[in-house]
Amino acid sequence: MEVSGDKNALHQVVIVGGGFGGLYTAKTLGKANVSITLIDKRNFHLFQPLLYQVATGTLSPGDISSPLRAVFSKSKNTQVLLGEVKDINPKAQQVILDDKVVPYDTLIVATGANHSYFGKDHWKDVAPGLKTVEDAIEMRRRIFGAFEAAESENDPEKRRAWLTFVIVGGGPTGVELAGAIAELAYKTLKEDFRSINTSETKILLLQGGDRILPHIAPELSEVAAASLQKLGVVIQTKTRVTNIEDDIVTFKKDGEVKEIPSKTILWAAGVKASPMGQVLAERTGVECDHAGRVIVEPDLSIRDYKNIFVVGDLGNFSHQNGKPLPGVAPVATQQGEYVAKLIKRRLKGQTLPQFHYNDVGSLAMIGQNLAVVDLGLIKLQGFVAWVFWLLIHIYFLIEFDTKLLVVFQWAWNYITRNRRSRLITGREAFVEAKTVNVQ
Repeated sequence: MEVSGDKNALHQVVIVGGGFGGLYTAKTLGKANVSITLIDKRNFHLFQPLLYQVATGTLSPGDISSPLRAVFSKSKNTQVLLGEVKDINPKAQQVILDDKVVPYDTLIVATGANHSYFGKDHWKDVAPGLKTVEDAIEMRRRIFGAFEAAESENDPEKRRAWLTFVIVGGGPTGVELAGAIAELAYKTLKEDFRSINTSETKILLLQGGDRILPHIAPELSEVAAASLQKLGVVIQTKTRVTNIEDDIVTFKKDGEVKEIPSKTILWAAGVKASPMGQVLAERTGVECDHAGRVIVEPDLSIRDYKNIFVVGDLGNFSHQNGKPLPGVAPVATQQGEYVAKLIKRRLKGQTLPQFHYNDVGSLAMIGQNLAVVDLGLIKLQGFVAWVFWLLIHIYFLIEFDTKLLVVFQWAWNYITRNRRSRLITGREAFVEAKTVNVQ
């Protein structure tokens, strides 16, 4: 097996994962006197907060993806490797891929999180989540495919099932999906079909807690719920899904078990850490929480290994208020920047105070001209919040040409209320599935 790198050269920084945490670590170290190796199994950085817009036809995958090599083309101290890390050897300070071993002096693991079905992993085939480009394309196929299937369905019950969308989880992803599908059904697609009335679409948002968007102020949560209901979304709080089988969602609310037929079930309810968390636990003895997140020290390193850091969704940082920080992009970006600064300080024989997350607020898009923004003392809703949401997302997009593309698409969609990315890919698979379901 090939061994990459020169241990006698500059300080070797290896970053595993090209998401927000890994990307911002590498960018902050871009001019430092270190050698950086960024490893990811994908060759692009994905702007996950806008994945739901790919799933609902507003944007294309390329609009929210930035090739990693292009991002770091001018960072001469940064090498990008396309590959998947299988293991690490902390004693030898090596990261192990399929075909090579990469040595490190400092290791940053930022591999994020996956969907959690709370022990019901067989649900993932019938209720896809939204973490990757492939997830978004599959979700888009199911959403637009449902309307096509309803158009050719003569049985009223089966047609209703095709026009019923169940979204499990009332966090930002679930809320944004519900609002986007409502706008599709009741506005964008209203004149596009002849056999169905898309206004008869039923969108059900199921939330286990007592309110949607539990991470924001209660008054904004109420505004969001009222706005969704005005759009036509049915919200069920204090609701626990107990089974998903044979195109039927079974859930329990107020002690009563209910069932709803639906051909399109979308998952936005929970996450679990990537498998790298377990690898770190086995190799270093570090503890993980119930979701598989690595318990990190105040400086984001792991216990007994001061040269191994975990940033972003993979880490459990509970040193600020006793609770883990939320799995959102600002946490990952700030942690990436902190670790980069700490590395530079250490190379000078200095250190930094422990990491402190500066909460920049929470926000969620509900629909066109509708959003909620919680900035602590400042709370916004409606059109002003919607504009703020747009500006924040444009700001955090990585490449300038990506910002222009997204701004153009949003402007066009705003003017025309049309969504140009309504492609149903994998048509053969869809037809096959539809044939099985309608027989």
